[in-house]
Amino acid sequence: MTALARHIARMIEAAGPIPISHYMALALGHPEHGYYMTRDPLGARGDFTTAPEVSQMFGELVGLWIADAWIAQGRPSPFILAELGPGRGTLMADALRALRAVPGVLDAARVHFVETSPVLRAAQARLVPRATWHERFDQLPPDPLFLVANEFFDALPIAQYVKTERGWCERHVALADGTTEENPRFVPVLAPVATPATVLPPAMRNADLGSIGEISPASTGIAEAIARRIAGLGGAALIIDYGHPKSAAGDTLQALKAHQYVDVFDTPGEADITAHVDFEALADAAMRGGAKPYGPVEQGAFLRALGIEARSHALKARATPAQAEAIDSALARLTAADQMGSLFKVLGLTAPSAPVPAGF
Repeated sequence: MTALARHIARMIEAAGPIPISHYMALALGHPEHGYYMTRDPLGARGDFTTAPEVSQMFGELVGLWIADAWIAQGRPSPFILAELGPGRGTLMADALRALRAVPGVLDAARVHFVETSPVLRAAQARLVPRATWHERFDQLPPDPLFLVANEFFDALPIAQYVKTERGWCERHVALADGTTEENPRFVPVLAPVATPATVLPPAMRNADLGSIGEISPASTGIAEAIARRIAGLGGAALIIDYGHPKSAAGDTLQALKAHQYVDVFDTPGEADITAHVDFEALADAAMRGGAKPYGPVEQGAFLRALGIEARSHALKARATPAQAEAIDSALARLTAADQMGSLFKVLGLTAPSAPVPAGF
């Protein structure tokens, strides 16, 4: 059993069951034992693979999207080119390479990463040594902001509520009966007092008994903060993640280890814990912040609109047969409906006066 599991067990013994959101935050972000604090989770030897690791085409097209939005807003200089949760830095490295083709943009760009993991910061520094790092979004400098968040929001803590006869009761994490300090086991339980239904989006409130509603105040808070910055200073943002376009009841909390699904309550700190992103909630938060949201659209349609097929043909023209096969495989993985193309969505945010961004 993990050291973090024993730490969480002591917390529960001392103060009682903790909310799912607290459990998730500890499992992923505990400063000593949290999942993201202790490892590089990406790639075949890790637990999952993100789109930038699938193909250079992804980051290149994101970079050109940023350049197009920058040009449409008058080429502000300087501007903040930021990424939230940048993984190994692969997306930004590919984007910067593509941006070399756009006159003036690299001279104006100031690259900033929002990253809490020391392991991933080291990997990012090897690929993007010119970057500046921050622990939180609100530490970014006050300049026009062009931002990317790829598979960032799915890892922010969620709260879960279950529809019962007495109303919506928040889901907590408790110790299982018969658990020991050295081998703690965790189970979900319901809070004894119901929460007002108004905590949930209207689309969830009339769900059937037994339904689970999920909200992520951390996600909507950051989305609104991004929107306020863009509305006030100019800029644009791309939010790319897996999730649903409309708010709806459902249990999407999941854990992944070695590319396989595992129990969320087993070995906290050793598996990635995520939930599907509610894009309607993010768009609503962005509007509250004063930005204009576009989408969400499916990732496959977005990348095709940006020209991923033409880019794949150009790459294959200089490729060996084996490389060409790999490019075709990556294209399918990023865009096919039965792979990442439909599950992943793209939400765009712009300043209110900006034109419709590419891909929407």
